[in-house]
Amino acid sequence: MTPEPVKSLKGRDLLSLTEFTSAEIKCLLDLAAELKQRQKRGESQASTLTGKTLGMIFQKASTRTRVSFEVATYQLGGYALYLNANDLQLGRGETIADTARVLSRYLDGLVIRTYAQEDVEELALYANIPVINGLSDLYHPCQVLADLQTIREHKGDLEGLKLAYVGDGNNVCHSLLIAAAKLDLLFFVATPEEYPPAEKVIALAGQIARQTGSQIEILNSPVEAVANADVIITDVWTSMGQEASSKQRRKAFAPYQVNAELVKHARPDFIFLHCLPAHRGEEVTADIIDGPHAVVWDEAENRLHVQKAILSLIL
Repeated sequence: MTPEPVKSLKGRDLLSLTEFTSAEIKCLLDLAAELKQRQKRGESQASTLTGKTLGMIFQKASTRTRVSFEVATYQLGGYALYLNANDLQLGRGETIADTARVLSRYLDGLVIRTYAQEDVEELALYANIPVINGLSDLYHPCQVLADLQTIREHKGDLEGLKLAYVGDGNNVCHSLLIAAAKLDLLFFVATPEEYPPAEKVIALAGQIARQTGSQIEILNSPVEAVANADVIITDVWTSMGQEASSKQRRKAFAPYQVNAELVKHARPDFIFLHCLPAHRGEEVTADIIDGPHAVVWDEAENRLHVQKAILSLIL
C-alpha cells in the first residue's frame, strides 16, 4: 500500500486530532522523537522559531501544558507570552472573536487552555494565525500525542497493540478514541454507566474506525477492558470544574481503580500511563504509578518534545 502523502502543516490549527490524517499524526510523532534525540545529544534547536511569538491563553491552572509550551518555544528560539484570561479583556466581557482579531495582529500562534471546546473553535475561526488546543472539556490532543510517543518508545511500534483506558469518559479519553481510530489500534474503554465518553465522539470514532479497520469497544467492565492489554491508561476521576460532584464520582469510580488486582489481567509487560496530576489511592494505587510498569515520567517529559514538534511544523 502506498504511504499516504503528508502536506505541509504550516499554518494549520490543532483543535483536535480529528482534522489530522494518520500520516500527519505519525509525522508529528516522528519529529517529536527526532527532536528528543537531538536534545539528548546536546544539539541546539534555537533557530527554528527565531523571531516568532507564541501567545498562551489560560483559563485553567496548568503545570505540564504551560511549562512544556514555554520551554519548547524557548528551546526553538521563540518567545512565549503567558496570557491569564482574567488579565485579558476577555475577563471583562470582550468577545473571543475580537480577542482573536487583535491577537492575530501581534502574535504568530496561539495556545488556549479553556473549559469549552466551542471557545477553542471560535478563537480559531476569527484568528488568522494557528490556534492550538492546550485542553478543553472535549479534547486534549497534545496530551494524547505525548501518550502515543511514549507508547512507541516503550513498545517499538503502535501496530497490533491493545490499549485499555479505565476511568472517566473525559477529554483524554475522547482524544484517545480519535487517535486509536485514526491509527488502526485496538482500544478498549471501561467507564461507569453514568460517565461514558460523549456520544458524538463515540460516533465519530466509530465512523473513522470503520474506514481504517480499528477496533474500538466501549464497556463497563474494567477487567474485560484490561484483559491482555499492552497499555493501561487512566486519569483523575474529578476534573477541574467538576469538584461539586467529587463525592458521587468517587463512589461511582471506586471499582475502576487501577490496582494490583486489576493489572493481573493485562499482559505481563504492560505499561501504565497517566497524564497527571495523579491522586494516589483514588484512580490508581501508589504501587502501580510508582512501580516498574509506570512510564508516566517519560510521558510527562514527552509533552515537551511533542510541543516542539507541533510548533516546528505549524509555526
